[in-house]
Amino acid sequence: MSATSHRGGASAIRSQPLRLLARVAAILLAAMTLSAPRTLAQVGTRPARVISLVPSVTEMIFAMGAGSIVVGVSSYDHFPPDVATRPRLGALVDPDFERILTLHPDLVIAYGSQEDLVRRLDAAHIASFSYRNGGLDNVTATVRRLGERLGRRADAERLAARIEADLGRVRQAVKGRPRPRTALIFGRESGSLRGLYASAGVGFLHDLLELAGGDDVFGDVRRESLQVSTEMLLARRPDVVIEIHTSEGWTPTRLAQERHVWDALPALPAVRTGRVYLLADDSLSIPGPRVADIAERFARVLHPDAFTPNRSETR
Repeated sequence: MSATSHRGGASAIRSQPLRLLARVAAILLAAMTLSAPRTLAQVGTRPARVISLVPSVTEMIFAMGAGSIVVGVSSYDHFPPDVATRPRLGALVDPDFERILTLHPDLVIAYGSQEDLVRRLDAAHIASFSYRNGGLDNVTATVRRLGERLGRRADAERLAARIEADLGRVRQAVKGRPRPRTALIFGRESGSLRGLYASAGVGFLHDLLELAGGDDVFGDVRRESLQVSTEMLLARRPDVVIEIHTSEGWTPTRLAQERHVWDALPALPAVRTGRVYLLADDSLSIPGPRVADIAERFARVLHPDAFTPNRSETR
């Protein structure tokens, strides 16, 4: 055997372990890839099992015709009725991570402030979609962003366009009318005017009130909500008070009783002229596909002559 042949044979012998190691490494890598939980980015397809811990986003998914992929919802989801058949998995402060895992989701929709939950989902190789509250324009922006994430861009665009058109009709109905100074109240102690909370100049409720033809008396306060006193209300002198209630149990009798609580402020223009309205519906606090309905309800009490009467409000 020549020296050259000997060197070649030795080289081949030395390379065999290297080839074996490379082959073993490739097999292990393939096994890891197959056994690891796959995220949405890895599979590159529409998510098939979605958990939504955000009621407004849950409504968006159902409204774009994708409700069948929702396998779990939050404790506060009530609409559409189909959500009653899904497991309830907690909410903003108490998400049930263990139950979430048992449902094998490939996408979990969480609030942007649920950072710990998102970190745990990342560690479990489960994709997440982050939602944050915002103004009225955030509703349709979220619909479109969600449609991209779900692989349902056309459905999302149709839904967003419908919401925008419905809002546009309300805006047009009240266009050019005087804008009554309005206080939008969303919380107080039952049977009294203590613990009052009002919508201020930031957020979807403020935007809906302005779109509906009202002038928010706290619109100059650049916050989403504001705790107010009766003295502050008397100083701001609203022509209209709209008080919204989103929990259950608000019967017409109870609404009428709570409406009379405002009689304790006869100097308030809204009380003096009988323009205090109590509206009860869980949709009133949800910035989802039904926002145009909220805008119309506000507009009907602010400008009743702008609409054909077909809905009674409690006064």
